[in-house]
Amino acid sequence: MPLRLRDVTVPNRLWMSPMAQYAAGADGKPTDWHLVHYGARAVGGVGLVMVESNAVGPAHRTTSADLGIWNEDQAAAHQRLTSFIAERGAVPAVQLLAAGRKASHRVPWDGEGQNGPVSVADGGWRSFAPSAVPFGDLGVPREADDADLDEVVEAFARAARMSHLAGYQAVDIHASHGYLLHQFLSPLSNHRTDEYGGTPTNRMRFPLRVARAVRDAFPAEKPVFVRITATDWIEGGISIDEAATFAKELAAVGIDLLDVTSGVLVRDREARPPARDGVNVEFASTLRQASGLPVAPVGQIGDLSLARRVLADGRADAVLIGRALLRDPYLALRDRPDDTAAWPYQYHRAL
Repeated sequence: MPLRLRDVTVPNRLWMSPMAQYAAGADGKPTDWHLVHYGARAVGGVGLVMVESNAVGPAHRTTSADLGIWNEDQAAAHQRLTSFIAERGAVPAVQLLAAGRKASHRVPWDGEGQNGPVSVADGGWRSFAPSAVPFGDLGVPREADDADLDEVVEAFARAARMSHLAGYQAVDIHASHGYLLHQFLSPLSNHRTDEYGGTPTNRMRFPLRVARAVRDAFPAEKPVFVRITATDWIEGGISIDEAATFAKELAAVGIDLLDVTSGVLVRDREARPPARDGVNVEFASTLRQASGLPVAPVGQIGDLSLARRVLADGRADAVLIGRALLRDPYLALRDRPDDTAAWPYQYHRAL
């Protein structure tokens, strides 16, 4: 069943979640790897392909191999992806990211991976965050000042404009998984005493500034999503009640859909989401009721029957699938082996 968001109609409700590939060149541009990777999932029948997190500026990357979308050259390179995805009938979307204290680390398969810092001397960069509180073994960030915050807001707005230029039909603001906007939202990482810290209202002030800037910069006919954290899974962190309040404020800003996840703010085994199927589905239902916005849960939805059941039961408006689509780009078509209209004609001889 299609889902219409502003003037964009997504043909079905099984969507690809953004999953970083760490395969960009030094210029932050997508490569042939990205074209084949995302193109295969578009051929595989998902309704929306969410291209992985793109840094909104060079200092906002997690690694030197991150994709970026902060200039026109990068936007032009992305057009290869968006045009192919759209030609296959899927909606091309992109996630926008500022890393904050989770910046300048190694790629996952190198040494300590995402827990391995890269120093400035080795080609890394100094990060900033709401407070000078590090993530795990990564470098201690400096506390962001007003100029830093203004730069981040403009960087997100610029990235939204570049995303439109690139041909993306939707953008997703990453405000979870321990990155900069999530860092402002959680009292575990935000120890500020100014207007951006302390109360929940103050802690959501900066993420809402970013959301407004992106909504204003992206064309009015195209939707803006937010990846929202439902809980930090640890005492003293974000609760579902705080997330519901934030969701209501996002609706007031003009956000069109909540991409619902949880956890990953701190490097703590106890703060990991529990290993259970569809762990964020009920959170998504709660946030939809609180905000009135469509929701798409992500996380531990690896079974196609579970995804279909969540949609059939009306617990979500769409479902985002990540790791299962890394394993199988044609997952969305697996229960439709006789539907020749859904499979590309080049593959019909296999049906």
